[in-house]
Amino acid sequence: MITISETIENVDVNQVQCVYQSVGWNRHTPDVIQTIFAASNVICLAFHQEKVVGIGRAISDGVFNAAIYDVVVHHDFQGQRIGQAIMKNLLGRLEDVSCVHLISTTRNEAFYSQFGLKRTKTGMARYQNPNLANEYLIP
Repeated sequence: MITISETIENVDVNQVQCVYQSVGWNRHTPDVIQTIFAASNVICLAFHQEKVVGIGRAISDGVFNAAIYDVVVHHDFQGQRIGQAIMKNLLGRLEDVSCVHLISTTRNEAFYSQFGLKRTKTGMARYQNPNLANEYLIP
């Protein structure tokens, strides 16, 4: 059974790091994880028993804009609707926000479209990492 928590307090960040690493996101060190979650005001963690198996976070002003980041499910737990539970939790808590942004990883756009998210006409980004720039930016 999967349970959802809305805080990272008292959670072993090494478990969170394991979730990131299971999908190849290896730059998320424990220090980085503490920094990014401290800066996020909407947090969702999915647990199987007492183990973190999914994460999601957002930053929002609570009125006009929010941005969802890092919706990640441990590789061994994918396909069990955990990502859906995380997105429903995040979007439910952001339901009164006028605009919710999200940048999908490649080939996951269809997953996010089931929640009513659509491509934007004016979305823009800057990536410092040339590999990410090549993958995500339109020339």
